[in-house]
Amino acid sequence: MDHVMAYRCYASFQHSLWACLPMRGSKVLRSDKAIRIGKILDIMYPNQPIPLDHKDNYTLLVAVMLSAQTTDKKVNQVTPKLFEAANTPIKMNNLEVEEIQDIIREVGLAPTKAKNLKKMAQQIIESGGEIRPDWDFLESLAGVGHKTAGVVMSQAFGKPAFPVDTHIHRLSTRWGLTNGKSVKKTEEDLKKNFARETWNRRHLQIIYFGREYCPSLRHDLTKCPICSWAASKKRIKQEIGA
Repeated sequence: MDHVMAYRCYASFQHSLWACLPMRGSKVLRSDKAIRIGKILDIMYPNQPIPLDHKDNYTLLVAVMLSAQTTDKKVNQVTPKLFEAANTPIKMNNLEVEEIQDIIREVGLAPTKAKNLKKMAQQIIESGGEIRPDWDFLESLAGVGHKTAGVVMSQAFGKPAFPVDTHIHRLSTRWGLTNGKSVKKTEEDLKKNFARETWNRRHLQIIYFGREYCPSLRHDLTKCPICSWAASKKRIKQEIGA
């Protein structure tokens, strides 16, 4: 089903779906919003692929690390040459930092990322040479934060995780699913309001929805498939005036 048809399906059932959700006075509970949002996302994005090109767990980890402050499109333009030269920790470790930096120079923070890729490869080799589904191990690697580790845990190993980047944080605050004070708090709120078995796909679905329907700038919340009903009147006024 393409997204146009999916959106039409969404539009056809949105009023009946909203009517059946429990209310508390005039305020909609976050958990009830999450139910409706989840149904919409499942219709519009039933089976979304990981947007970063990769061949295995290691190349996924590298791609996710490179995506910080860089678009997925740019990362996908850079990684073919990088993976041709070094698609394993051993091969990456054999490159000089300057060689890595030259290959990834078009991504944001290239000098720092090049150093981290070299060090990360060394760490993986020293720990046995494999990427393991272990939070402590992943977060101990150079350049790998909680969000990056979460993407690898969820998308490479199928472990329940809800990685929150700036885009998911932005949409979650717009939709009133979190108070928006920190990424950590947003992750806690999303995990609380979405069923655990949906976390891995919700992460990808929200990213795709944000790209297609919910941009950060010049966004008309009143016409958005989700913001139009999930965002508060106060939030809509704030963004119209922004």
